[in-house]
Amino acid sequence: MDEVSFVVAEREFVAIVGPSGCGKTTLLRMAAGLDFPTGGAVRVGDRQIDGPGSDRAVVFQQFALFPWKTVADNIAFGLKCRGTAESARQEIVSHYVALMGLQGYERAFPHQLSGGMQQRVAIARSYALEPSVLLMDEPFGALDAQTRVGMQEELVRLSRINPRTVLFITHSVEEAVYLADRVVVMTRRPGRIREIVEVTPVRRREGWDACERIEDVMDQESFVHLRTHIWKLLREQHGASAH
Repeated sequence: MDEVSFVVAEREFVAIVGPSGCGKTTLLRMAAGLDFPTGGAVRVGDRQIDGPGSDRAVVFQQFALFPWKTVADNIAFGLKCRGTAESARQEIVSHYVALMGLQGYERAFPHQLSGGMQQRVAIARSYALEPSVLLMDEPFGALDAQTRVGMQEELVRLSRINPRTVLFITHSVEEAVYLADRVVVMTRRPGRIREIVEVTPVRRREGWDACERIEDVMDQESFVHLRTHIWKLLREQHGASAH
């Protein structure tokens, strides 16, 4: 990456799209404190990131659940590491089990769950820590199309109930426009910001939040316009790399 600079406001959902190899995941890993920039800095608030911290939680594409732990124990893991009292842990776990529709599966192990349910557990585990920033790296990329749509709708619902500051990496333009307040479009390597597309004004003007299903949003002309605009920006990069 080169000269990448932007700010994610508190409780804002920002998605990043761009060609493969442009640095999307590297950017997220630097925000998580797993990688470090060779120049410049990454900050949460006024504090420069110097490693992983409980103020940031990461949701990976491959679920990253402990296979030997139950749903409840997976959700409680970070809380236990933090030293949260058992009674408080149980209350928090129960809250997020209900919020993510996992009732009845508290004692199940990951291999007994569908891919969508495993990712719900991973998201619940991250939300349970009450992080300042939620970092999501292609969290629905390993899911089949129907489950992916369901998880997108679930994340929108969860964001309305319990909003978080989110940095979301995806290859799907449709997913980025549907979920995000802003979409950061990156260039091919070395990754730079080609454009930051504002979605929130369109969502509010067109009443997307009143739509219960993702297809009701995607059928709207305003959604198609934003999606097409971002696709054109990405195709410019494809054309540039072909020369």
